[in-house]
Amino acid sequence: MEIREDVIIPLGYGKFVRSDKIIALEPIEEDRGPGRRTRVFVEQMASPLIASRTETSVLTDMVETPKEIIEATASFELLHDIYDDINQIGPMLRKSIKKEAQLDLDKIERKIEEILKHEITFE
Repeated sequence: MEIREDVIIPLGYGKFVRSDKIIALEPIEEDRGPGRRTRVFVEQMASPLIASRTETSVLTDMVETPKEIIEATASFELLHDIYDDINQIGPMLRKSIKKEAQLDLDKIERKIEEILKHEITFE
C-alpha cells in the first residue's frame, strides 16, 4: 500500500491532518469510547492527536485501496463501534432493554465477538 500524498484525512470532531504527515497509528485500548478510538502520531508534533475514528478507517483514508477492501473495512469498523458501545451498557439497563424492546444485547455482543475473531486484515 502506498500513502496518498497531499490528502487531508478527517480524524473526527473537526480534526484533520495530511495523510503523508501521519507517522503512526495506535488503537486506544484503555478508556476507549466515543471520541477516543485512535492515537495519531504526526510529524513534528510532540504528542499524538486523539481521533474519534478507528485506526483502520484512518489508514483506509491514507492509502489507495480497492473498493472491496474499503467496504469490508467499513463493515468491521461499524461492528467494532457497535461492540464498544454495547460493552458500556450496564447489566440493569441491558435487562430493561431486553424486557422492553426484546433486544438481547448479550446475544448481539457474543455474535459480534464471533465475527470479529475472524476479522480480515489487509496488508
